[in-house]
Amino acid sequence: MPGSVDELIGILDLDRTGENTFLGRDAGSSRQRVFGGQVLAQALTAGYRTVPEGRVAHSLGAYFLRAGESGTPICYTVETTRDGASFSARRIVADQGGRVIFSVVCSYHELEPGLDHSDAAPTHVPPPEACPPLSEVLGARSRRAAEAWRQEWGVLETRFASDTSTLSAAGHSDAEMKVWVRAESELPDDPQLHQAFLAYASDLTLLAVSTVPHPVEFAGPNMQVASIDHSMWFHRPARADQWLLYDQVSPSASSGLGFSFGRLFQAGRLAASCAQEGLIRLVDTD
Repeated sequence: MPGSVDELIGILDLDRTGENTFLGRDAGSSRQRVFGGQVLAQALTAGYRTVPEGRVAHSLGAYFLRAGESGTPICYTVETTRDGASFSARRIVADQGGRVIFSVVCSYHELEPGLDHSDAAPTHVPPPEACPPLSEVLGARSRRAAEAWRQEWGVLETRFASDTSTLSAAGHSDAEMKVWVRAESELPDDPQLHQAFLAYASDLTLLAVSTVPHPVEFAGPNMQVASIDHSMWFHRPARADQWLLYDQVSPSASSGLGFSFGRLFQAGRLAASCAQEGLIRLVDTD
């Protein structure tokens, strides 16, 4: 995976191969499967390349249809669904070698004045400076998980803001998790890039919340995990290189599926919201 923020910016900077087709660069992951947040961010960027100037993504709804293979470039094809007076809609399909792995519909909107309110950010949350790195918290439970996190997602500074017992092998009563997250270094002043970074980060920990109440190791040897769908709403401009509080809860897990909500706050205001369902299947390794 990218070793620096500049490398991640390069991965999200797609190569245009046709009027409505783009090629996403490989992230160089040691994982067999492509990280879902990478595909989500690249698809959002592909859609941006085809909409009228001045329109900003406000929502997306995505489905992960097949596992993407690391080491293989991804082709993104953009279909113009609608260009209205103030909204544009795009359907973006991702494939590897003609094999569709992902589909998303993104909606873009011209910013305009209007009614404004926001949920308040959660209170009694320690500041990021007082929170341990997520890799350190993971390392107390699994050296393998901690090393994988640092190798794959080290370009995002992620600090654990919940009770560390929520990640214990014994499980925890509440299906919730809070983390602080930001890019490890400054990003260019490009709102589209900051949204792409938010989309990338939104897939990092959201599904894991659905396993917090249970005595299991998320993505451990006894669990098969995969994102199935992912929805996201961008409410306000936010900088991905400044601290965001990612407040996540899971209202349900059943039939091998976990369901989670996430809210990203910055400076006390709600910047973005997410919802995701994914596979959290227990497997017998004996």
